[in-house]
Amino acid sequence: MDGIHQKIGSRLKQIRQMRGLSLDKVSDLTGVSKAMLGQIERGVSNPTVSILWKIANGLKVSFSYFVEEDEPAVTMVSLSGVSPIMESDGHYKVYPLFPFKPDRQFEVYTVQLDANSQQASEAHPPGVEEYIIVTEGELVLKVDHETYTIREGDAVRFFADRPHAYINTGTKPVRFHNLIYYPA
Repeated sequence: MDGIHQKIGSRLKQIRQMRGLSLDKVSDLTGVSKAMLGQIERGVSNPTVSILWKIANGLKVSFSYFVEEDEPAVTMVSLSGVSPIMESDGHYKVYPLFPFKPDRQFEVYTVQLDANSQQASEAHPPGVEEYIIVTEGELVLKVDHETYTIREGDAVRFFADRPHAYINTGTKPVRFHNLIYYPA
């Protein structure tokens, strides 16, 4: 049995179980027979490209989901090794620590906002939430027309499907972690 077939089978079984789907339900969603799906999961069948596309489309995952490398059990990220995305002439720096992945529904950033700076953000799609934990300084958060002050060590959660802004009125940079959650 080829290693790629084992990986495809393992991934199919993983996503099916993660979503609480029976083989019958996956068959309904994909148009691939229950018997064929069972053989693929066990690694005894060699799925064609067209069969794999049917499965990917039916389960709404990428084709490459079935063949991409497994993630390690532990992933270390060093802030010094992450290149920031900058705006406002470099006064707003976003360090992507854990970028968005469809199977996780969230992304995590460390953000630095220089003294006497602000960054406006347009509304995100409906249902998107932001979770902010201030690690240094004091952040003023404006959501719609309401203003909130989040001090070092404090946290806030808000629905980000409305205009919002991050503001630093202090004399030192403010640093915070930002987890953005995207509903399924």
